[in-house]
Amino acid sequence: IMLLTDPEIESSLLISSDEGATYQKYRLNFYIQSLLFHPKQEDWILAYSQDQKLYSSAEFGRRWQLIQEAVVPNRFYWSVMGSNKEPDLVHLEARTVDGHSQYLTCRMQNCTDTNRNKPFPGYIDPDSLIVQDDYVFVQLTSGGRPHYYVSYRRNAFAQMKLPKYALPKDMHVISTDENQVFAAVQEWNQNDTYNLYISDTRGVYFTLALENVQSSRGPEGNVMIDLYEVAGIKGMFLANKKIDNQVKTFITYNKGRDWRLLQAPDADLRGDPVHCLLPYCSLHLHLKVSENPYTSGIIASRDTAPSIIVASGNIGSELLDSDISMFVSSDAGNTWRQIFEEEHSVLYLDQGGVLVAMKHTSLPIRHLWLSFDEGRSWSKYSFTSIPLFVDGVLGEPGEETLIMTVFGHFSHRSEWQLVKVDYKSIFDRRCAEEDYRPWQLHSQGEACIMGAKRIYKKRKSERKCMQGKYAGAMESEPCVCTEADFDCDYGYERHSNGQCLPAFWFNPSSLSKDCSLGQSYLNSTGYRKVVSNNCTDGVREQYTAKPQKCPGKAPRGLRIVTSDGKLTAEQGHNVTLMVQLEEGDVQRTLIQVDFGDGIAVSYVNLSSMEDGIKHVYQNVGIFRVTVQVDNSLGSDSAVLYLHVTCPLEHVHLSLPFVTTKNKEVNATAVLWPSQVGTLTYVWWYGNNTEPLITLEGSISFKFTSEGMNTITVQVSAGNAILQDTKTIAVYEEFRSLRLAFSPNLDDYNPDIPEWRRDISRVIKKSLVEATGVPSQHILVAVLPGLPTAAELFVLPYQDPTGENKRSPEDLEQISELLIHKLNQNLVHFELKPGVQVLVHAAHLTAAPLVDLTPTHSGSAMLMLLSVVFVGLAVFVIYKFKRRVALPSPPSPSTQPGDSSLRLQRPRHITPPSTPKRGSAGAQFAI
Repeated sequence: IMLLTDPEIESSLLISSDEGATYQKYRLNFYIQSLLFHPKQEDWILAYSQDQKLYSSAEFGRRWQLIQEAVVPNRFYWSVMGSNKEPDLVHLEARTVDGHSQYLTCRMQNCTDTNRNKPFPGYIDPDSLIVQDDYVFVQLTSGGRPHYYVSYRRNAFAQMKLPKYALPKDMHVISTDENQVFAAVQEWNQNDTYNLYISDTRGVYFTLALENVQSSRGPEGNVMIDLYEVAGIKGMFLANKKIDNQVKTFITYNKGRDWRLLQAPDADLRGDPVHCLLPYCSLHLHLKVSENPYTSGIIASRDTAPSIIVASGNIGSELLDSDISMFVSSDAGNTWRQIFEEEHSVLYLDQGGVLVAMKHTSLPIRHLWLSFDEGRSWSKYSFTSIPLFVDGVLGEPGEETLIMTVFGHFSHRSEWQLVKVDYKSIFDRRCAEEDYRPWQLHSQGEACIMGAKRIYKKRKSERKCMQGKYAGAMESEPCVCTEADFDCDYGYERHSNGQCLPAFWFNPSSLSKDCSLGQSYLNSTGYRKVVSNNCTDGVREQYTAKPQKCPGKAPRGLRIVTSDGKLTAEQGHNVTLMVQLEEGDVQRTLIQVDFGDGIAVSYVNLSSMEDGIKHVYQNVGIFRVTVQVDNSLGSDSAVLYLHVTCPLEHVHLSLPFVTTKNKEVNATAVLWPSQVGTLTYVWWYGNNTEPLITLEGSISFKFTSEGMNTITVQVSAGNAILQDTKTIAVYEEFRSLRLAFSPNLDDYNPDIPEWRRDISRVIKKSLVEATGVPSQHILVAVLPGLPTAAELFVLPYQDPTGENKRSPEDLEQISELLIHKLNQNLVHFELKPGVQVLVHAAHLTAAPLVDLTPTHSGSAMLMLLSVVFVGLAVFVIYKFKRRVALPSPPSPSTQPGDSSLRLQRPRHITPPSTPKRGSAGAQFAI
């Protein structure tokens, strides 16, 4: 027994080794705030002091040794048996002198600077370390976004992969049972709800299990997720989901692969029928679990009573905080019965053979209720002669316990009173084999749960005997695998027909990018077996990922980046460069890296560069780092413009998506914040090998040949350098049209560049499928901001030989076809299962996309403008008189809302009184 003295008087421990007969005092030179006992070694203790120091004792507190200073509160853990080889290993999060957090491990009795390890390289976000079962989690924020990392069985950390556009704001690890991570993620567009994600065995790849789960704040501001894991039945969860501002309770038996509403009881407590029809009406439960060990929560289940669930809730269309009753299920959530009309605390005794209920009330009570038939009938018993204000109820530990303790007070001035209630005298014998019956676990009649049929032994309701030790399931028989035993793999989404198909942002071929010729990789079928599912045969072979030989590929998608993702390095310090290759044989590859400072290195395969390439720059400046990758099938190259020394928060390069040949293009760097002192702008465009460096945020230039060109601007302010890159198409002529979308697309628009690029690709694919127009003729650019809009360009693509170039008449036919399909509502795409987005033509803006007006002298320009205005006035008066004199219905070939495409050509403007077809700036209807 260990007792802690009052710290306001002294700091000591009183320790007894003879069950409290005698005590010995041990003085401490620190004040204890919390204690953490080792899960296996009863004499090993960690003590956290009020001045944030962590101490260890291997002698049950008789001697203490300092482990680490500046430890983050509640972020220290004992080693987990099975995952750590050393049982005395301690995991902790500590703060450095400059305020950063680090993940450290060391031995409890030998924690010196030389013996401390840093399993995660670099710093982590404060208060983010979690060590739980086989997993270690940390968080690291970069670029304004949190990134989450996981280590499985103490191996190297890997970044946790959520769907690309989850963009999490917050994450909570719910469960790490059975070699799988259940996590609640608050995404960028959520406020009071979280999405549930479930991982693969390593905790790296996550797929969606349930959307919009209700959350709330606890008394201390902690986030509480309305999710409850039912004890005794693996894979069974209850969750409260928010649908159209209504909270409803759902249940799953297969770890979130399928969810359904709860069927309400057929009758109420008085036996009157309950008219409640799914899905309009169902049973809803409160899922909060008590953090106080002396009071039961409002939902309860036990490992030793796997079929019994007791909870408070209501019947109706949504979960309410009023009109609360108590319900019980004795068949694992398939059917429910009402047992009380008010809230009660319920305790499980004798493996659920006895249920004890005590009313939640602020008044003193003297009675409690007992049920021996899983809540079907209840008997009233008196536990005290004097009414007691009940503060809590505690069941004695152990599976066979029939003892409970009620503690409270007779009046508000009296001390605590403890009443021990022993139910042994109720039973006159122990249960025999004939007192039990078999019970099969099922979900609405389906006996295969998590790939197995399980039969349990349950006491017959009419037999009143003591059960004793829990025996577990009587039988467990594996089922034949069906599609229901498989969830969608990472990057895939389940559609209305039940199929798992790739999400719009996911490229399945990317799984083989780290593969070398002669090796093999697992080629996903789009499905993965639910973890801990025990099914065999059936469709398992069909749905399981297949080993596949790595294809020989030429290098493609080569990138060179710094290890921290920045474009700056400090003079005289190591900078680590990472070479990344999307596709290509990583073993039989020659890599040549030129650091741009007169030093170059070569490697014979990418695997030798997994930890990056370290280099020290001795001089300040801008260095052109190039990497060239060659194998027998081809080559690829990449460039990194590295600034040695210099920081800014955001830069956006603004320029047209398409321009005409030999016309000036204005490019502007838009900064945030706009006032950041002296700036240096570094511009790269075209095939220039040397940059253009300016002190102004705008430049003008021309392109003399047709094709796609890349423009990059880098902005240097102090020690910060940021960049943006855009691609511009250059042609002699083209057409453009503004596109709009059905409003539901705005709900999924995070307004970030990656999303706009992916959606642009999806829209282009939809246009090609709807019209049959070759993709080379179409360019789509989604514009920043809301509501979501895009610009469609029709381009005069020509083949590499320079022949077969489209004429203006051909572009006009393509334009007519596109507008026809858009006006017929034939262009649409599926953003995610059940979310269809319609694409249509928007009204034209008055300003042309590209300024085609040539430069003139002031007087010539003034004269030209005068002619234009006079001609325009004459033209408008003529049209007005004609409309008044000859009213006529619209042409059958023109529908309201039809849009126009603009022809952009580099010619001089002609007076509108004698318009020429195709002249610059002319507007025409298709």
